[in-house]
Amino acid sequence: MANKTRPTEADVQAYIDAQPEARAADCRALVALMQRASGQPPVMWGRMVGFGHRHYVYDSGREGDTFEIGFASGAAGKGDISLYLNANGAGRAALLARLGRHREGKGCVYIKRLADVDAGVLAELCDAALRELRA
Repeated sequence: MANKTRPTEADVQAYIDAQPEARAADCRALVALMQRASGQPPVMWGRMVGFGHRHYVYDSGREGDTFEIGFASGAAGKGDISLYLNANGAGRAALLARLGRHREGKGCVYIKRLADVDAGVLAELCDAALRELRA
């Protein structure tokens, strides 16, 4: 079965510009932070902004491609910002404890707005996820 989420030619800036201004500002800041952490440009993967690329193979044999780290804004700026930091290393829980106001889901961290979290800790989370994925 093919992975539904693939990189596209969609314009990241157009995606950000379609958000209400406060959310767009958060998205611009996340692009800067994640691009700095990953060393990779932002690319639209469906409705998500991803940085880097990785190929995965599950024990079941299913495989696919995804980004290393990324985020998505709720439709029209409503709902949470989903942060995709695809790693579960030993230091993750301690970093999340210092992050600020957030909630966790399967494979992602949800925030209402960037001002609710510590940007330095978020950068550390990105770095930790990238180190784990690239090891």
